This record gives sequence, C-alpha cells and structure tokens, in this order.
Amino acid sequence: MALVSSASTHQEGSKGSTEPAFVLRDVTVQFGQQPPVLKDLSFQVQSGQFLALVGPSGCGKSTLLRLFADLLGPSAGTVKRRSDVGAGQIGFVFQQPNLLPWRTARQNLQLPSELGRSTKGVRGEQELLELMRQVGLKDSDKDKRPAEMSGGMQMRLSLARALVNEPRILLLDEPFAAVDDLLRMKLQEDVRRIHEERKLTTILVTHNLHEAAYLSDRVLVLSSAPALIRQDLQLERTSMTAEERRTAEETMKSLQRLTGALFQP
Repeated sequence: MALVSSASTHQEGSKGSTEPAFVLRDVTVQFGQQPPVLKDLSFQVQSGQFLALVGPSGCGKSTLLRLFADLLGPSAGTVKRRSDVGAGQIGFVFQQPNLLPWRTARQNLQLPSELGRSTKGVRGEQELLELMRQVGLKDSDKDKRPAEMSGGMQMRLSLARALVNEPRILLLDEPFAAVDDLLRMKLQEDVRRIHEERKLTTILVTHNLHEAAYLSDRVLVLSSAPALIRQDLQLERTSMTAEERRTAEETMKSLQRLTGALFQP
C-alpha cells in the first residue's frame, strides 16, 4: 500500500497545527524474500516536532525516512501524511551531498525548479543568495563547483537545496556523519535554528546519541530489525542558548536516558 495523503485542499493550516504530520499504522516493509525490515510498526509524528530516530545499524531508520518521503511504499499497513502538505513540500538531506559536479552552487540550487519539483517556480539570484547565507555559505561561493568546496560546504549546499521549495517537513539522513566535530556542532545549531525559524516538522536519523539529545524534542529508540519501538522519549527543551544547551544538565540527563534505552537487555 502506498503513502496516503487525503488532501482535497492544500491551504496552510486547513486542519490546524494539531493534525499529525505523519501517522503510521501497522507498517511492514519487506524486500523480496528477505526478513522484514519493519513489521507492524505504528506511531505518529506531531506537526512542528523535531523527532530523532536512533537504533542499531540496519534496523530500518533510513527506510522510515524513505516512507515519509514517499520514495518507498509499505508492504503492508498505511503511512498517512498531513492532508495540507503535498509531496513537493518535503525536503530531504541525504548522507552524501549528491551534488551535480559540473554545476555551480547556484545551479545546483536551481535544480529542483528545473525538474519541476518546486511549487515556488524558478528562484531569482537574490533569493538563492539569501538561502545560501541562511545555511552559512557566502555570496562568493555561488559560482563554485562541488570540487572547489569542502565537505562541510557541500553539505551546507545540500541543506540549502532541500530548503529551496520552502518545505513544511525536513528529513535528515545522518547529514553530519562525514564532517569533523567542530563543523558538526555548527551544522547542528544551524539545523535547529532553521527548524524553529521556519516552524518545520523535522525528522533526523542519527547514530550520535548526544546529537539526538541536543537537537530533538522527542526520540524514538528502535530495536534491531524488524524494528520495534523500544522507547519513546519526550525530551525537555527549556529556553537557553545553543551553547548552553550543549552541556546543560537536561541534555546530559536526556543522553543518559537514551543510552539506557538503547543498551537495555
């Protein structure tokens, strides 16, 4: 069964912010005769939430993101997306930047519009430059090709490309795994800031438990495949600066809870 979107209208807030971004009911994903990756999995993702998915390698975290992005349909069960969010309003940042090497940064940002995947039409240069600034790139980077950019710059450009269409939902598949720790910390702050400024629903796959505790409002701890939800943890997020939050007592307590949930017998 494919993803269900019961959208007869796409007006912003037509059903209010209380409608879940996604509802999964008894979802199973199986590839051929292989054992199922997901089996009878049910949960909701609330609109405006920053949700992290953690669990052992191969447990189905990235498969869940593909379901949310409508890149994959469940073998059984249903995945229902919020009715006023179209498929074109979902941004996806993959583990690798996946930039076209012969195109400049500006041209890579124009690609979603050229492919007809943008509901906003072709963006002007000033709009693209502003988007680059929001993710920490400079105006002078616009004519650089990926080979002329560091790994961190490429990942920032990949994030900007995911935001070109002004998505309501942002999916992140371990986007910081290949960058150094200092850059990772800065990218984390940028993503959380963008989540709050744009009032996104954000779903992050990560193996980094501190990252999950630092960034998220909620964490689903998954078991080995076929994935079951071992813990559904709601995390406290009191008002403080990004620097304060990184080492705050509440973040450390959340990290302890995640560690205990992931490694429980």
